[in-house]
This record gives sequence, C-alpha cells and structure tokens, in this order.
Amino acid sequence: MFSSLKNKLYFPLASYFRFFAAIRLKRWKPRVIVVTGSNGKTTLLHLLESQLQEKARFSHHANSSYGIPFDILDLHRKTLQRSEWIRLILRAPLQVFAKLPKESIYVVEADTDRAGEGKFLAEFLRPEVVLWVSVGVTHAANFNKDKTFASVEEAIAYDFGYFLEFCSQLAVINGDLPLELKQVGRTETKIESVTKSEDLNDYRIEERKTTFIINKEKYSFDALLPEEIFYALKMCKTTVKYLGLSFDASFAKFEIPPGRGSIFQGIKYTTIIDSSYNANLSSLKATLLMFDKLPSRKKWVVLGDMLELGEKEQEEHEKLAEVLNAMDLEKIILIGKRVSHFTYPKLKSKKVEKFEKQKDALDYLEKNIVGGEAILFKGSQSLFLEGIIEKLLRDKKDVVSLPRRGEFWDMKRRGVGL
Repeated sequence: MFSSLKNKLYFPLASYFRFFAAIRLKRWKPRVIVVTGSNGKTTLLHLLESQLQEKARFSHHANSSYGIPFDILDLHRKTLQRSEWIRLILRAPLQVFAKLPKESIYVVEADTDRAGEGKFLAEFLRPEVVLWVSVGVTHAANFNKDKTFASVEEAIAYDFGYFLEFCSQLAVINGDLPLELKQVGRTETKIESVTKSEDLNDYRIEERKTTFIINKEKYSFDALLPEEIFYALKMCKTTVKYLGLSFDASFAKFEIPPGRGSIFQGIKYTTIIDSSYNANLSSLKATLLMFDKLPSRKKWVVLGDMLELGEKEQEEHEKLAEVLNAMDLEKIILIGKRVSHFTYPKLKSKKVEKFEKQKDALDYLEKNIVGGEAILFKGSQSLFLEGIIEKLLRDKKDVVSLPRRGEFWDMKRRGVGL
C-alpha cells in the first residue's frame, strides 16, 4: 500500500521541488550539460570534473526528479529517513533566494528510472549539451506497463530521448546503439556520434591498469575499466573542446567514483576489484569482459541479483549465465534469490557456489580463499556487497573508498548480517 501511494505521489511531490528549483536555476543562468544513460554516466561526470574542476558545479549523488532539484536548491538529505521530508518541504521556498553558485557551468547527471522521468527532467533543465553514453535494461519494472512500444528497451530509450529533444546546442551519442540512433530525429540540434570502429584504436587491461588508444591518443588509468568507458572518454574530450578549454589527456586529476572498478589489496594477498555500486546486464557484461582480459590465473567473481527488471527478470539473469559460460573462471559465487534461481541452473561450470544471504557468502570466502586470487565484485546496491569487501580488505583504512558510507548504510548492512 505504501509503495503504491509512493508511486502515485512521485511526480506531484517532485513537481513541488522542481518549481522552486526552476526559479533558482533561472536566477543562476548556468550553461547546463546533461550526462545521461543507463551505465557509465557517473564515471563520465568524474572525467569531466577532472577537466573542468572549479569552472563547473557537479551534481554528485543527485540524478533523479528529486535529487537534481535538491542539488540546485542546495537541500541535503542527512539521515535518509521519512521524517526529513517536512524539513525539506518547508526549506525549499527559502532556498530560491539563497546565495547563488559562483560556477558558470552546471554538469548534471540525469537518470530516468520510470516512464516520464526523462521528460520531467529535460523540459526543466533544457540543457545546452547532452552526453548520452548508453541505454540498457535498467529499472525495467517501471516501464513494463507501457504497451506503446514494442519492447521495454525501446520505452527506456524513448524516455532518454527527451534530453535530445530539449537540447539546444550539442548532443553526443553512442553511435553503436541503434536504440539511441532511433531517437536522433526528435531534435534539430547538432549531433555527434561516437563509435568503436571510427574512434577506438586499442584497449588493453593489465594487472592494475587500463589503457585506451582513442583517435591515436593514449589514455591510461590506475583502475580496471570496461572497454565501454571509451565512449565516456571521447565524450569528455568533445565537451571540453566545445567549451573552448584546454584538455588534459593524462587525466591527472581524475578520481574513480567508488564501486566502479577500484582496486584494493585483500586478505592473503588477494586483489579485490570493486564494481559493487550497481548492476544491470549491460554493465555486468562489460565488467565481466574486462575481467576476462585480466592477466591472472586465479579469477573469482562474486555476483549478485539484478533488481527492478519486472517481466525481464528471468531472461536477463539467464543471459548472465551465457556470459559466464564463455569465461575461464576458477570460482563463481552467486548471492541472491534471482541469480540462484535463474542463473545457477544455466551455468556449465561445476565451480559454482550460491547463497541467498550475504553473511553466508562472506563466511565461505573467508574460509576458502587460499591466496593470490583476483576477485571481482558486482551486484545491485541492496545486496551491500561492499559490506563483504570491507571484511576482506587487507588495509581497513581503504574502507573510506568503498561506496555507501555513513550511519544509514551501516544500519542497512547490519540488517543483513554484515
């Protein structure tokens, strides 16, 4: 009942905050750059931040119909409890006339996790530049009821397409995705397309390093990044050049966002690759293909459920098994009801363990790690895989670099035995 009421009130209440945020945005008058897509947008946001630095304001931890207005109004959720809403509602009108940001550029990450959210945000932000990195099956449960489209994927892509529709100057898209190309006709703005065949010359994975050669220029990072990050790199450079600013190909100031390929030393001299922030099939596939290229003889993967898939739930989890079957892995560890029920039966390997509880998986890892393994973690956020990683870190000080820090998330992890 509460969930149904929450869905009905989602846009009406969000409109209240958007109203005041729109007034403040009009007073501020920044050049708005929207970063959007199913995967890779937070990494692109951080890539842009490494280039633009103090010249721009960035919507960290805010990408929804609530988060973006809150960010513009400089409202902050402190406890993530329902009781906070009264304070936020009362504070919103007052924030309209608070001191404006000094930055002249606003780089905002925008998602669409339900039908209509793309339009809700796009007509409000009216971006000068749109960077659309990807489109995949995410939050599909919130699109299943719309029978206007032939597939859930088309419905999701159409909603992202509103950002093109309301873009005024430049849109850069992933030209390898037909679902994105199909939306180009909705805008008269300039479109630039990024494709692997035209732009990516080489991609290499080493033990603790990723190298891209893009249009004959080399980019290296001390992290393990999927090949698809190439689109974000190309879009970043295009944007910096569009703004008339100098571009630093070394990305010396880039800091990888937590849970997106960070590398840690684990117990017994293991290597932990933390991609635990979230998961859908396209991001899982990209990350697993990256891991498959890693030069290590002892590869383990710890994978969790993909959530909010609705009628696509079984299909997407079975497709995950196809990806895993093509890999040479020493151990596959599955955590969650969906991977246990749908993925596990389709796996050909006998080196598979499945658990429904995170604590049981942690106990197994602590008892069975021999030493020297490279262990990849990937799963949806409600599985709190970062809580398992925390227990396996060799240096406990590294915990500050894991995702979902703070008292609220600590309480959630304790709730599942971590």
